[in-house]
Amino acid sequence: MTFYLGVDGGGSVTRAIIADHQGRVFGTGTAGPGNHQINEELARGNIRDAIQHAHDQAGLQKQDIAYAFFGLAGADREADYRILRPMIKELGYPHYDIACDTIIALRAGTTQSYGVVLICGFGMNCAGIGKFGEMQQFGGFGYEYGDFGGGRELAIEAFRAAIRSGEGRTDMTLLTAMVPEKLGYSSVLSMFDGFLDLRQQIPPSLAEVLFQAAALGDETAIQILKTQGKELGMSAKAVIQKLGLQDEQFDLVLAGSILTKGDSRYTHPYIMEEVQKVAPGCRLKPLTFEPVTGALLLAMEKDGMKILDEVYEQFGKITDLKGAVNVE
Repeated sequence: MTFYLGVDGGGSVTRAIIADHQGRVFGTGTAGPGNHQINEELARGNIRDAIQHAHDQAGLQKQDIAYAFFGLAGADREADYRILRPMIKELGYPHYDIACDTIIALRAGTTQSYGVVLICGFGMNCAGIGKFGEMQQFGGFGYEYGDFGGGRELAIEAFRAAIRSGEGRTDMTLLTAMVPEKLGYSSVLSMFDGFLDLRQQIPPSLAEVLFQAAALGDETAIQILKTQGKELGMSAKAVIQKLGLQDEQFDLVLAGSILTKGDSRYTHPYIMEEVQKVAPGCRLKPLTFEPVTGALLLAMEKDGMKILDEVYEQFGKITDLKGAVNVE
C-alpha cells in the first residue's frame, strides 16, 4: 500500500491529510495559520503540529510517505521559497514539493492535471498549471500591484459609491441607503462622520450589499460587479496565454466566497467573456472539494501515479477533516 501526504497551510488554518493510492483517508490533522508571512515560527510550528496529528492518527512514519505535497499561503515569490525550502526540508520527508495554496485549490477543482484557478475572497489571485506541469501565478498582492477586487476592495467600492451618490457627484443608487444601514448608520452623512471620527475600517462583509443591490436592479452595483468579473477574466486570460492553453479544453476553477457564494449572474458571464477571447475550450467550474485534496492529488501525480475515478470519489466525501478517516 502506498501513502501520500497533502498539506494546506492557509492564513487562518493548516490542514494535513494522509491517504493511500486509492484515496482512502488514514489520518488528518489541523492547526493554526501556516502562512510564514504572518509569522514564520508560528507557521513552522503549526505545519509540524498538523502533520504530526495526521501521522499519529494514521500510525505511520515519515518514511512511509511516498510523496508529500505542501500548498502554502504566501509561497508567492523566490524570496518566500528561500524561507520555505529549508522549513519543509527539515520535516524529513524523502520526496516532497511546495507550491502556493492557489495551486492545490486548482488541482482540487479539476480532474485534469492542468488548468487555471481564480480565487476571489478577501482578495483575488489567479494561478495555473500547464500541460507539462509548469506553474504560473498572477495577483494576490493588492490593488497597487495590479489586482482589482476581492471582498476588501468591493466593500470599498460600495462605500465610495454610497458617498459619491449621497453627495450628488453621481446618479442615485440603492447603495446610498443600503450601505449606511448595513454599517449601522441612519444616513450617508452620519456614516461619513462616524468612520472619520472613529477611524473605522470598512469591513469586507460590505461586499454582500453589492449583490443585494444588483439583485434589485441597481445599475451602480451591477457595474461594480461587472468590473470585478472582467478583471478576473483578464487575469485568467493572462495566465492561459502564459501557459499556452489557448487551444486546449480545460477547467477554470472558481474559488473564494465572492465567486462561490455571491450571485454568479453578476460576475461569471464577464469572466467568460474575457477568457473566451483566447480560450474557447475553457469551462467554468466552481470548487466543491476541500483544497487539501488538491495537495494529495499533486503528491500522487508527482509520484507518477495515474489518478483513477475511485480516488476522486473518495476525496469528494471529505468535508470535515476531523471526521474524515474512513479506514480502520
